[in-house]
Amino acid sequence: MQVTVLAKICDKKDCPTLYQTDRGTLLVQGYTGDEHGLTMPQGEGVVEIPVELLKKAIADGVF
Repeated sequence: MQVTVLAKICDKKDCPTLYQTDRGTLLVQGYTGDEHGLTMPQGEGVVEIPVELLKKAIADGVF
């Protein structure tokens, strides 16, 4: 799978980031945790990202 960075909100490698794949899907790098109280099916998970990341992607013309 090829992955391209679409948007990030810092200059480091370890911050929330939005990626696009060559499969026509998105990957999201964010913070994991179980404070959300959601029950996830096997093989799925959730990550928390700042709203700022999506705003930056939109402002940069990614979508």
